[in-house]
Amino acid sequence: MTDRITLSLDAMGGDHGPSVVVPAALKALERHPHLHVVLVGQEEAVRAHLDGAEGSGVERIHVRHCTQVVAMDEPPSQALRSKKDSSMRVALEMVKDGAADGCVSAGNTGALMATARYLLKTLPGIDRPAIMGTIPTIGGATHMLDLGANVDCTGEHLFQFGVMGAVATEAVYGLERPRVGLLNIGEEEIKGNESVKHAAELLLDSDEIHYTGYVEGDGVFKGEADVVVCDGFVGNVALKSSEGVASLISEYMRREFRRNLLSRVAGLIALPVLRSLRRRIDPRQYNGASLLGLRGVALKSHGSADSFAFGRAIDTAVREAEQRVPELINARIERLLGAKEGA
Repeated sequence: MTDRITLSLDAMGGDHGPSVVVPAALKALERHPHLHVVLVGQEEAVRAHLDGAEGSGVERIHVRHCTQVVAMDEPPSQALRSKKDSSMRVALEMVKDGAADGCVSAGNTGALMATARYLLKTLPGIDRPAIMGTIPTIGGATHMLDLGANVDCTGEHLFQFGVMGAVATEAVYGLERPRVGLLNIGEEEIKGNESVKHAAELLLDSDEIHYTGYVEGDGVFKGEADVVVCDGFVGNVALKSSEGVASLISEYMRREFRRNLLSRVAGLIALPVLRSLRRRIDPRQYNGASLLGLRGVALKSHGSADSFAFGRAIDTAVREAEQRVPELINARIERLLGAKEGA
């Protein structure tokens, strides 16, 4: 039997707050019998969605009252200074204090990263934490980082991202020696900026990482690497572009099948295939980005996530907590630093 896992959920974060977080938590408790959840937020608002709830996991839910909420457009520095009793901060403090094994929030990304970094601190040997998310590919999925936490990165930063991504992917998704690639404007060695070239050298020199070379933008979706490394500027643009293309394809298909009577009939015939396609490219399936490099588990859900999508983020947090991903990353970094000192 798996040991008990406790997650603190920022019940007030995101566009929908407790109306999404509470039902997502109830469903997750049914999927994970060893899971306990602490809903952190304004108790009256949380109870309004929790009272009367039924199910096998209701007794494993607790409510932690707090008085403040971080707005989605609030500057991270302001949230850090003036929102010390916010649902986001209190949820992260529970991880820091050992009262929770991980935290999930759909709140303000900048505030979450700043607060998590301040409270949880980075692991020894890690200069900057990074955000890792999952992107669907032809063969399944790939895991990309950084997705927005670090706009300007050195080659050493990108190397650390590669290490963290490889460890997390191996532990959480069961991929043995995942293929790590660097996102670049070409596959040739001469392509790319100095940071990318330096990172390539560091990855090539490491026996700890299965580095497979440069990956172009289309290669991400072809599944040419299990972990794709880039700086946060490029990663965030790539992620938002892929979400936009998925929405564009869905809208075009909807318009075409509604064009006339014949196309409507064709749409009815193709409905099973269309539903299957929609499930495969549905971004909700891949919701939940990991804040790697911290001394604790923290997950960022999309701000507009519904209860299904938020539940996927909870599932990832459970796996990271079970596998003790921060400890695994720390152990790998220690080996790499030891190897460098011995060289």
